[in-house]
Amino acid sequence: MTTEGLLVPPGHGRVIETPAQRVTFKVTGAHSRVASTFEVEVPPGFDVGAHVHAHSEEFFYVLEGELDVLAFEPRVRTPDRWQTWESRSGQGVVRATPGTAIVVPPGCPHAFANPTDAPAKMLFQASPPPDHERYFEELLDILGSKGPPDHEAIEALRKRYDIEQLTPLRHR
Repeated sequence: MTTEGLLVPPGHGRVIETPAQRVTFKVTGAHSRVASTFEVEVPPGFDVGAHVHAHSEEFFYVLEGELDVLAFEPRVRTPDRWQTWESRSGQGVVRATPGTAIVVPPGCPHAFANPTDAPAKMLFQASPPPDHERYFEELLDILGSKGPPDHEAIEALRKRYDIEQLTPLRHR
């Protein structure tokens, strides 16, 4: 860990890109003990699928576009279509617009999807580092292959990185 600060100008950072997502690493475990920080471009039709982390905490901040977002325990965890889930208090999925912040504590089911025809962009933090850094590298390798996503490979990857997948990841 360095004792110097870090300044990452706009358009800078390590980029991993596939047809499914573009992720720019802004802050990694090399510079922060608290969280890894990413800029994530979410293309139309991308759905990360509902999932839960036993130990990780996440923060999302919508910068551009719109995303459907879930961050609650549903009455019933159905195996598909998290967009229809409802919490015990009656909360449903929210359409997040620029300026929306979402905090996801450990154990909280969550998901995001871009149901629009325009790309969306968000700032994403995951704690502790560097788990999500490694996860993104491996996930984007899987999603970068031709054809539909290999759901078995994604499931195995997620298990290694404290992710219990509740509904499938999808992308156009």
